[in-house]
Amino acid sequence: MKKIELKAEKRSIVGRKVKKLRREGKVPANLYGSGFKSISLLVDAKEFSLAYKDAGETSVVELLVEKNTYPVLIHHTQLHPVDDKPLHIDFLKIDLKKKVTANIPLEIVGESPAEKQGLGTLVSYIDEVEVEALPGDLLDKIEVNVESLIEADQSLAIKDLVYDKSKLTVANDPETIVVKIELQKEEVVEVAPVAPAEGETAPAEGEDGKPAGGQEEFSEEAEKETGA
Repeated sequence: MKKIELKAEKRSIVGRKVKKLRREGKVPANLYGSGFKSISLLVDAKEFSLAYKDAGETSVVELLVEKNTYPVLIHHTQLHPVDDKPLHIDFLKIDLKKKVTANIPLEIVGESPAEKQGLGTLVSYIDEVEVEALPGDLLDKIEVNVESLIEADQSLAIKDLVYDKSKLTVANDPETIVVKIELQKEEVVEVAPVAPAEGETAPAEGEDGKPAGGQEEFSEEAEKETGA
């Protein structure tokens, strides 16, 4: 497993004043854990982005604070709603010999024959699962291979996922659907009534659906007059 390190410094500035720190490329953070007194920290924004890219929220990070090193998980990251830059970070101090709870993302791999043949559309129902494991056994992702989905209405549930069940315990209901081949619904095309051309008036209809105003009678009289 790749060793991921991140430096941090203790922070005394709190409240609205941290905006200035963000402009200087620093991100405010907190380090906390069970039976551990929380510490306010600062980390370099660029260094954090690199560490987060490698670690996500499931890999152990060695957080260096002055002369101390803490094994942590990046437990929560508050992002800016526009540019996705980190605004605040929570580091969870962990005991490498005790199990922790974390969310592991699911990644769809392969191609479904049913979708390829146009029998339906592959729909993803959930994109992560909650697991309990030792920090060193956490995965950065669990793959969902959809190559077994050969017919419409077929699905894969959590119980079908492939991972080391001796190391990971998934908290979700094993019957929860992960992906499914949904039948394609036929679209009903409504034909709009044709409007009369400009200057024309649509003929009125009588109760029997025939043109009103005695047009049939007029036609018969006209034929007699012309000798038809």
